[in-house]
Amino acid sequence: MKRFNDPIKDDFRNFLYLVWKHLNLPDPTAVQYDIADYLQHGPKRCIIEAFRGVGKSYVTSAFVVWLLYRDPQLNILVVSASKDRADQFSTFTKRLIAEMPLLAHLRARPGQRDSSIAFDVGPARNSHSPSVKSVGITGQLAGSRADVIIADDVEVPNNSMTETQRQQLAIRVQEFDAILKPLDTSRVIYLGTPQCEMSLYNELLKRNYQIRIWPARVPDKAQIAAYGDRLSPFVFDLIEKGWKAGAPTDPQRFDEDDLFEREASYGRSGFALQFMLDTRLSDAERYPLRVSDLIVMSINPELAPVRLAWAASPEARLELHNVAFNGDHFYRPMWVDKEWTPYTGSVMAIDPSGRGGDETGYAIVKFLNGFLYVTAAGGLPGGYDDDTLLKLATLAKDHQVNHIIVEANFGDGMYTKLLQPVVQRLHPCRIEEVKHSSQKEKRIIDTLEPVLMRHKLVIDPKVIEQDAKSVHIYPADRAQQYMLMYQLTRLTKDRGSLAKDDRIDALAMAVAYWTESMARDADRAAADLREKKLQEELDKFIDGAMGRSGRPRDLWVRV
Repeated sequence: MKRFNDPIKDDFRNFLYLVWKHLNLPDPTAVQYDIADYLQHGPKRCIIEAFRGVGKSYVTSAFVVWLLYRDPQLNILVVSASKDRADQFSTFTKRLIAEMPLLAHLRARPGQRDSSIAFDVGPARNSHSPSVKSVGITGQLAGSRADVIIADDVEVPNNSMTETQRQQLAIRVQEFDAILKPLDTSRVIYLGTPQCEMSLYNELLKRNYQIRIWPARVPDKAQIAAYGDRLSPFVFDLIEKGWKAGAPTDPQRFDEDDLFEREASYGRSGFALQFMLDTRLSDAERYPLRVSDLIVMSINPELAPVRLAWAASPEARLELHNVAFNGDHFYRPMWVDKEWTPYTGSVMAIDPSGRGGDETGYAIVKFLNGFLYVTAAGGLPGGYDDDTLLKLATLAKDHQVNHIIVEANFGDGMYTKLLQPVVQRLHPCRIEEVKHSSQKEKRIIDTLEPVLMRHKLVIDPKVIEQDAKSVHIYPADRAQQYMLMYQLTRLTKDRGSLAKDDRIDALAMAVAYWTESMARDADRAAADLREKKLQEELDKFIDGAMGRSGRPRDLWVRV
């Protein structure tokens, strides 16, 4: 890189300090300085993964200005998931130029482009491409030319939730290769926080990109091994200095208490993604529940087939809203018996919510011949308000539920007392409380895993689609946490692995009801069989002891 013998032009960190002073901010933190150094000296194709809230977008906006300060002839394209987000980046950049006296010579002159989304700097020569342009990833990328492309949070929950969305995003960013000028100094710089375990940023490693990672906490040995050479040398230096695993890497931004609060809010898996940048896909023992083990079919409200057959064959694959891991798909049954018969029964499980951000989870599961049929499942944002209680009672009536079970760990039975009169008025049926004392995550997995592995859980596709639609009322970055299918595929046995678990907990309660019932039936059947065999043996003994006279059995007198 060209040397200017100017401390501001030679070292971006000096320029960053001036920007922070202009903005009346505290001095840049050590992590921000390290990100700044990597922006200046990093490779041609690089990815900066830093924990949420570290200020990487602000640092990079200053970097864009610094690049133009050094070379006003550059063309820089800013791309984000949405045009609004990209425009915010370019607007902030333009304001720095307009407000800082040091940058007065870069302000646009009469006749030059001067909008917030596409502007020129004063010394720039006439060109088809503006000095800085912002665009959304789904916007018009073709026709642009750039020396530097800044991809600022192109991956967000709304465009990476399903496998299809992730594939579409990967195709969109391929356009960068056509936009980038064929110069040795041209660069593509991604800024982001992975939104899922199958993050685009991991896929970019196959395209010769290099990742530099700044986690919020000092990683432990297992995490260090997983990061490998992608972990910032800055973090390695902290470890060599004696910083213990779990300590904040940037205590000026987030101290230990703050990080603990955020971990409780996001859940362990969410915190691992958003703050530790840990996208490892663990083995089946960690994520044991998979949607491919379900049988997906339209469920009749009154009858079900006597038997079903599951198969994960390509021709049986269903294209539904799928938030599971790549390669984990929904499948319809391979074969359905022509004989149909009424269900044995229908149970509704309810996991009540308090006044916080949790939902009231519910699941309705019907039973026939060893198969469990999920006819309804979801969550209601309310807790014990009249509207929520009425909706639950209406669901029980619509699905002809004959038994309701309620998690009794809330309010010492108060929820059941509130629900009972509403249900009795609308749809009289038995209501029972259940209590759980074991660890929730382990209990749910121990309940659902055997049923799924035997392919005994059948779910209506309407339940899956409604599950996806019902979370639109929540913020985009948190919405998927409320989805039943997300909770099912992201649950681990780690305590607090999910930020939200109301829907999966309700489903596990309903399944447990029937599996316990099946176990009791099996025990009774086994006892009946033992008694029958014992009686047969006793009859044989009596026949042998009394002689075979040929007289009818009912003439023998038993003592």
